[in-house]
Amino acid sequence: MPDQVPVTILTGFLGSGKTTLLNGLLCNPAFADTAVIVNEFGDISIDHDLVRVGKKEMMVTTTGCLCCAIGSDIRSSLAELLDASRSGAVPAFSRVIVETTGLADPAPVINQIVPGGAPAMGLRDHGVGRTFTLAGVVCTIDIVTAEATIERYFEAMKQVAFADRIVLTKTDLARDPASLADIDLLRQRLRELNPSATLLDRNADSFDLAGVFAPRSYAPHDIGPDVEGWLALEQALSAEAASGAAHANVARHGDGGILTSCMIADRPIGAKDLDAFFLVLKAAASIRLLRLKGLVCLEDDPERPLVVHCVQHAVHPPKRLDSWPSDDRRTGIVAITHDIDPKALRQLFDAVTGEKKPLRVARAAAMAGIILAVALVGIGLVFTASSLAGAEPPGIELPATLSASHAP
Repeated sequence: MPDQVPVTILTGFLGSGKTTLLNGLLCNPAFADTAVIVNEFGDISIDHDLVRVGKKEMMVTTTGCLCCAIGSDIRSSLAELLDASRSGAVPAFSRVIVETTGLADPAPVINQIVPGGAPAMGLRDHGVGRTFTLAGVVCTIDIVTAEATIERYFEAMKQVAFADRIVLTKTDLARDPASLADIDLLRQRLRELNPSATLLDRNADSFDLAGVFAPRSYAPHDIGPDVEGWLALEQALSAEAASGAAHANVARHGDGGILTSCMIADRPIGAKDLDAFFLVLKAAASIRLLRLKGLVCLEDDPERPLVVHCVQHAVHPPKRLDSWPSDDRRTGIVAITHDIDPKALRQLFDAVTGEKKPLRVARAAAMAGIILAVALVGIGLVFTASSLAGAEPPGIELPATLSASHAP
């Protein structure tokens, strides 16, 4: 292990491709000695099953949001890795990558690593400060949703502002002249927010993934005055917490209507039931469904879980895994939403896929869909039970089926 272990922060809004980028990097043998910290927004972990590491003991998973905890979450995770390596419990590592939740404000996360940032709260924090150094901030940008996301969510704008490398993802979807022109406009917008960052295209022939995560010097004053100001504010918040409430938290997202829903099913789910869940969910929630991901145990093949992803209005094609990544073989889905009652979302899931279904699937989906639609704040959508049970609601593009027969 080097005297100063470089730490790279991987950030980017929900569904922008952080995990995909990280998996591509970890396939490189040169990064086999990488330790990974995965932060997830919610009470159950999904991303740790989707990140492919060679040695699972070299990954630390934290739930909750790192930027909302004014304590030492990042420092504690780094200290945990350091102690495990020194005791021989895990192999030595030469670098660390921290994948933040897509809702994370990077300022408090960075403040726990840079010199002069958040005050140390104990000897372990001092040890982390001597051992680890911030060596880059990488931000992934989904070209499909980036413009609207940056305008709507302050966290997305700050993620761009703090990065020294910005990676444009899903550029392979842009083929017509209009889409290519939109990418050029997006590039201009990103340069306005952060003129010092290097812009990279994930799908360009010249893209060097290893180079993106190569250790380098990261200095906030080189990024811009806004960054220095935000870090100074976080230092003041951290100092206040250290003086009076060491375990105080800041609710950065809940007050803005951003909430998480965790859904678990103990028994395998029917493919048609899963289709009905996504059909109703997309029709009722649309862009208020910021992110959904999960592993699903289907009745037709319970030994091969189905990976499901949604980003706002887009339902991505499902993918079969060869086997379960852990001993837990239950269906687990995490949804991050804006102005949607989590209870209503869980009621929808239980009505369509739960063990107690007194009604047939279509009717149960219809009733749960009405509950969900009513629970949305200002969604402006009104459906009849018959439209949700079978007919396509006017003006709503329903997702492609997620049946197991359509998954590779």
